Amino acid sequence: MVVTAAPSPFCSPEEDPFLLLESSLRCIERILKGSAGRPLLRSWIEFPYGEEEITLLEEEVLPVLQLCLQRVDAIDAALQEEQDARIAIEQLRQQLAADAKGTDVLDALLPL
Repeated sequence: MVVTAAPSPFCSPEEDPFLLLESSLRCIERILKGSAGRPLLRSWIEFPYGEEEITLLEEEVLPVLQLCLQRVDAIDAALQEEQDARIAIEQLRQQLAADAKGTDVLDALLPL
């Protein structure tokens, strides 16, 4: 999943909780890679995360975050598909209406 912070008419990137989740996941992955076996200091606890806690993060927390983001992507794709179908239906309705008006004009000009 590629995250972009492009302007949106719906909300700002700061208001999108899933962009925050994606950003958090990438940050945690970067921190874990950069730790290289060193303990991770936390701001709220005196004892840092050691190898065991880091392993738990890698094996349990990161996959859950990734699954959550995959599910969000699936939900987004379904919504986009639904929206695309609605747009296609509306375009078809407009085309049929335009065709019907054109037929009415031709009928008036060329009576049988």
